[in-house]
Amino acid sequence: MKKARQSLLDQIIELSSEQLNQIPIGFNNNIIWNITHLIAAQQGICYLRAGQQTIVVDKFIKPFFTNSKPERIIDASEIQEIKKLFISTMDQLQSDYDKSIFGNYTPSPNILKVYGIELKDIDDALEFLLYHEGYHSGCILALKKLVS
Repeated sequence: MKKARQSLLDQIIELSSEQLNQIPIGFNNNIIWNITHLIAAQQGICYLRAGQQTIVVDKFIKPFFTNSKPERIIDASEIQEIKKLFISTMDQLQSDYDKSIFGNYTPSPNILKVYGIELKDIDDALEFLLYHEGYHSGCILALKKLVS
């Protein structure tokens, strides 16, 4: 997932803050929302479901959960912070996985209801995140075509 995330960042590197925040007609979110949503989803699905503290500040989590939409313009300094978190959270996830801190995992009824699958443990969560990351990567690349 880390390599896929880095590849995705490489594909949007030339976009301005305005382009990253632009919501094209027919869409309800933008590129930077999708990037931050992936961070928030990883924090919720892996850390919160296992009873762990998130490793990201709340301003990059709750406003980006499922069924949310951009509430404000993300400025250039926050965009840089989000891009760093997009990679560093993967490094921390790997480290925490290696330390086996996710043993107290609680299944998510929302994922079962929406996707029809049950995440019983961290390994199920990571498999789901692969799908989720791929889905939102597709959204980001579609949005890129419309804002470039």
